[in-house]
Amino acid sequence: MPKTTNRSTHLQTLLTQLNLGTMADIFADVALRAAKEGLSHEAYLYELARLETEQRTQRRTARLVRASGLPVEKTFRTLALNRLSPSLQLQLERLKSASFLETATNIIAIGKPGVGKSHCLAAVGYAVIEAGYPVLWTPTSTLVQRLLAAKRDLRLPQELSKLDKFACVILDDIGYVQHDRDEMEVLFTFLAERYERKSVMITTNLVFSEWERIFKNPMTTMAAIDRLVHHSVILDMMSVDSYRAEEASQQHVSSDRSKKPSSKHITLAEATTSLRDSDASSMAPSQRTHPLTSEHLPTAVLVGESRDEDSLMQAPNRHV
Repeated sequence: MPKTTNRSTHLQTLLTQLNLGTMADIFADVALRAAKEGLSHEAYLYELARLETEQRTQRRTARLVRASGLPVEKTFRTLALNRLSPSLQLQLERLKSASFLETATNIIAIGKPGVGKSHCLAAVGYAVIEAGYPVLWTPTSTLVQRLLAAKRDLRLPQELSKLDKFACVILDDIGYVQHDRDEMEVLFTFLAERYERKSVMITTNLVFSEWERIFKNPMTTMAAIDRLVHHSVILDMMSVDSYRAEEASQQHVSSDRSKKPSSKHITLAEATTSLRDSDASSMAPSQRTHPLTSEHLPTAVLVGESRDEDSLMQAPNRHV
């Protein structure tokens, strides 16, 4: 007589061959629990399938996070939302669902250095990955050099195809580094390639009227802005105080207190105001304007508190 097959071992082998590793590892324990609790065969199988799906989702999420290049721990959990206006908090909450990807909507965070633009978009990036979409985080200058090298090697279309696999590309600090004409051209090519197809998220401290510093040519600048803001959510963070300035002011107050315990101390509010006024006085006049006061702007979604409502576009709002 043929040797009796051990069904448990055979089942484990079959599950492994079907790439159902989690089910192969746990089916015996789940079967024992099912027997003790009197579960039906359907309930037993459902529990196995649920655990397998859960483990696969966790592995996929971990893989996407590793491939994304997102800053470590820049998530919603570590984001100080209380520093942002209620309207910004609401918009960020809506972006968590990643539904903006369905319409290839772009996200543009505009604000002074240190206000948390990068953290906000990184947090959205993590939420997008949790929703199951691949994301790429990259400094704009790094992406430009990557595309420029591909162009020189006559493989720019192939490089754009690789980037097309990401549902969302996050460009950090666009305009932070000045580009020459060739670099500007590949950046514009990338943005034009994704227009109305895939989403782009951008952080910048430049108002739109200053974007000619990026693209050099007025017509190219207008074309780039037009493509970016046609379907977009704009996070206006120009009125948000610098986190780094606040942190520096706290350190300054602590230092003063430790050195002169009996003297009159500057308050946190006074120190923050002083630093903010100092930063503002050192900025060029154009840097203190509202980010949306640009003649190039077509319809876009305006988010955040405006300090000059007359400067906003008179256009219907779109919401994600």
